[in-house]
Amino acid sequence: MEYAMTARTGASFAEASTRIREALKAQGFGVLTEIDVQATLREKLGEQMEEYVILGACNPPLAHRALSADRAIGLLLPCNVVVRGAGDHTVVQALDPRAIAAVSGHPELTDIAEDAAARIQAALDTLPAVT
Repeated sequence: MEYAMTARTGASFAEASTRIREALKAQGFGVLTEIDVQATLREKLGEQMEEYVILGACNPPLAHRALSADRAIGLLLPCNVVVRGAGDHTVVQALDPRAIAAVSGHPELTDIAEDAAARIQAALDTLPAVT
């Protein structure tokens, strides 16, 4: 199973970061965590890499439904969304919630994961495509 939902955009890293946050919010997700991977690797290891941030996104009603079905699903939450520079464009990827449901082995999570995946795809679809 593919585990990433991907959009490639001509938007700058900063613009893509702002736009995906707004689009996620419009779909009921909040960003709970943010990890600046580029800054962390530079600071801790002296390594250089492209702009790269991991956003931990959560839709509280969907998370509540998932946790009600399987308390251990919290190990796989929140939904991670990566924004990273890729040369002349920006890549935005989200962990496909259907992969999370598949890993859990709980069939009652399937509908929740489908709902979450549709919302994430709608957020990704708001990004201007690479031209």
